[in-house]
Amino acid sequence: MKQQAPVQYTIRGIPPEVDRVLRQKAARRKQSLNRVILEELTVAAIGGQPKADFSDLAGGWAPDPAFDEILAAQRRIDRDKWK
Repeated sequence: MKQQAPVQYTIRGIPPEVDRVLRQKAARRKQSLNRVILEELTVAAIGGQPKADFSDLAGGWAPDPAFDEILAAQRRIDRDKWK
């Protein structure tokens, strides 16, 4: 799935107290004002940061019972070695 290009907004009429708080957050986080505003909008709109999707680079996960058995064997604790 190919990601769409980001959209740009021009926002007018920002109340001075909102501007002040956003600029303080940017300074405290040592981030750009743009980055802070993007993060705040994302949290307000969807409740958090979107999850990264690298499926176009790495593909998806396919269940593999043989692989699961190998992992289970590696996770078994050999009690004799831990005495």
